[in-house]
Amino acid sequence: MNSDVHWQEQNEHGARLYQQGRYAEAEQAFRTALQEAERFGPTDTRVALVLNNLASLCHNQRKFAEAEALYERALSIRRQAYGPQHPLVAQSLNNLASLYRELGRYREAEALLQDALATAEGLFGPYHWRITNCLNNLAAVYTAQARYAEAAPLFQRSLAIRLRHFGANDPTVATTLCGLAELALAQGHHAEAEPLFRRALAIREERLGADHPMVAVLLEKYAVLLRETAREAEAGEMETRARAIRARQG
Repeated sequence: MNSDVHWQEQNEHGARLYQQGRYAEAEQAFRTALQEAERFGPTDTRVALVLNNLASLCHNQRKFAEAEALYERALSIRRQAYGPQHPLVAQSLNNLASLYRELGRYREAEALLQDALATAEGLFGPYHWRITNCLNNLAAVYTAQARYAEAAPLFQRSLAIRLRHFGANDPTVATTLCGLAELALAQGHHAEAEPLFRRALAIREERLGADHPMVAVLLEKYAVLLRETAREAEAGEMETRARAIRARQG
């Protein structure tokens, strides 16, 4: 099969599998797509597209070192190809910053996200759905640093945009609700956090399926709240369910 066709088919196949939570199969498809795309040269923009997808998958699989290398390579290709003021450059900055946040590299994450958000707002305006990933991730960085007053309006702004563009039952809305729940939990506001976790979990279960890895992520986060409120049995049940979901992903 022609490489120009095969890389795209495998990349799109990987994206569908990724969305379905079939991570092992998605990884295989993305790696095949990357091998085919690299036939066009190591700095081709098609390579960057696959690198970004594979990096995101590795990130969600908690393969942080590999994800970082892949994100950085994708960002380098995109900066060279498109210049700094481009939506795909903003996407790569946002994704790398999200990883840095999980690694506790908050200063680096914040700098990248400020850059990504400024670029995205300049391209799309302050109320476009394409800026909401940056808003969420910057809010999460502030939450992790106990900068709660800065985090809250960013999450609220993201939620308002996503509700308007996608509706109340979209998985992107669940992600922002989860961020707001974590913000409330970090401040010890358990009564405020719990309904947010419940709503986010219900959306993901309905839209993604009860055995999706992103459901496992929420179960683990919700379990933290349950333990903090001395509901050990419920927390244990959620953690057991999350482990079972992850085990099925290999």
